[in-house]
Amino acid sequence: MSGGTIKVLLAEDQSMVREALAALLGLEDDIEVVAQVARGDEVLAAARAHDVDVALLDIEMPGATGIEAAAQLHKELPQLKLVVITTFGRPGYLRSAMEAGADAFLVKDAPASQLAEAVRKVLAGERVIDPTLAAAALAGGANPLTDREREILRAAADGSTNAELATALHLSQGTIRNYLSTAIQKLAVRNRAEAVRIAREKGWL
Repeated sequence: MSGGTIKVLLAEDQSMVREALAALLGLEDDIEVVAQVARGDEVLAAARAHDVDVALLDIEMPGATGIEAAAQLHKELPQLKLVVITTFGRPGYLRSAMEAGADAFLVKDAPASQLAEAVRKVLAGERVIDPTLAAAALAGGANPLTDREREILRAAADGSTNAELATALHLSQGTIRNYLSTAIQKLAVRNRAEAVRIAREKGWL
C-alpha cells in the first residue's frame, strides 16, 4: 500500500464484468486496480509483479478456479488479502473459500460501494461475508465428500467411463467404482450424474 492507495488485482474471466468492476473501483479515491487477469493460473505472477495489497478473485475461471488461486496466494503471499466474488451463491463455495484463506466472500451483484468497503475492511484485518450466504452455508452443512471423491466426480462430469477415468487418474477401475459408489451413497442419489449435479449445486466441486 503506497501513499494511502490500496493496490488491487482483479481476476475475472468475463472481460465486460472485469472492466466494469475495475471502472467502479477506480472511482474510489483510495483504491487503484493495478492489474487485471482473465485466468486463475495467471493470478500469482500478477500479484507478485504488481505488489498488490488485495486480490479480487472470481470463482469460475479457466486455468484454475478462484478458490484454487486463493489457496496458492495464501500459501505464497500470506500477507495479501483475498476477496472471493461469485455469481453463484453456493454455500459450499463459501466454506471452500474460507478454507483456502479468503478474507471476504461476496456475490457479484452486491453494490460497488459494498465491494469497495470490503476491500478496505479486509486490509484493516476484518473478515467480510455475505450474510445470506453465511446463513445458507450453516444450514447446508459440511461437504461430506473427500478430496479424492470430489476429484473423481469432477472428472466423471463429462460422461467418461470407469476405464477412461482409471486411465486419466492412474487408478484401477475397481478403485474408481468404489469412490463413485461411496460418493453416490453420501449424496443419497441414484447415479453418478445426479451426484455431479447435486455436488455442483452445493458448491462442493
